[in-house]
Amino acid sequence: MKIFGKTMVVRLGMATMLSAAMSALVVHAQQLGWEGSTGVFITPLAYTIATPEKEKIAKPVVGYHFLHGGDVLGTFSQISVSSGALNRVEFGYTRTIHSAGSNATLSPLWGDGFNTFHGKVALVKENAAKTKWVPQVSGGFVVRSQVRNVGGQLTKKDTVNGDVYLVASKTITQLKVVPVLVTGGVRGSNAQLFGLGGNAPEWGALGFGSVAFVLKGPAKSTVILAAEASQQPNRIKDLPGAVMPTALVYAVRVLPSAKLPLNVDFGMLQGPGRIAPGVDLGARSRPAFAVSYKF
Repeated sequence: MKIFGKTMVVRLGMATMLSAAMSALVVHAQQLGWEGSTGVFITPLAYTIATPEKEKIAKPVVGYHFLHGGDVLGTFSQISVSSGALNRVEFGYTRTIHSAGSNATLSPLWGDGFNTFHGKVALVKENAAKTKWVPQVSGGFVVRSQVRNVGGQLTKKDTVNGDVYLVASKTITQLKVVPVLVTGGVRGSNAQLFGLGGNAPEWGALGFGSVAFVLKGPAKSTVILAAEASQQPNRIKDLPGAVMPTALVYAVRVLPSAKLPLNVDFGMLQGPGRIAPGVDLGARSRPAFAVSYKF
């Protein structure tokens, strides 16, 4: 009986730990990604900003992202404000602020910044119909305006590009070690590197996905380790011969306290390097930083 009792205590302790970890992953991981939607660093999650019970609209989440793109691309700052409604809808705005790089030949191809508007709606809620295997499935869109990067600078015109996407996310707890959040999706886009690389010549179907693990950190903090990939259009409008690779990001999200609706992200972008003969954007292994706060 004593052994049984100890076993029960261990199992209950493990269940409590998994429950707390899952809560941290699902709730606190729902912070703003690069373009303002609930996501990892550059890819969206199917989850939307949580709306408190008895309320129809959630209080806003604000976010700041910074990317040091190197000597060619310069630096980018993203300031985002997003909100949600009915535990199913999400919407927001992001302003990209750009500081030019120092490469005299290529850096002038990047403009001052642009606007991003986004929206998302949950089509199927996670574990619908009392199941344990159904992922959350959402559809969303992104519209970027006043984009002058690359083609816009060459033609001296503001351009518009966008995405429409379908994404599924599932938090897996059956592993009985740590919860794992897996996401996959497909998007139609005519944007190159989320607008940072300007426009693509045409719309195309592109895949993206991420995997994240939640761990217990020091001083009651939570640490989430994530890796993500986002396929990019092969070609860049008005820059013949250039080829853009898939963007990869390795990220760490730190949640200082379960009582504080704040997270801090650190990321490493594996972005474009040599995209054409004699054209090296130097954006491989570029550091990024982010912080989100939910009111």
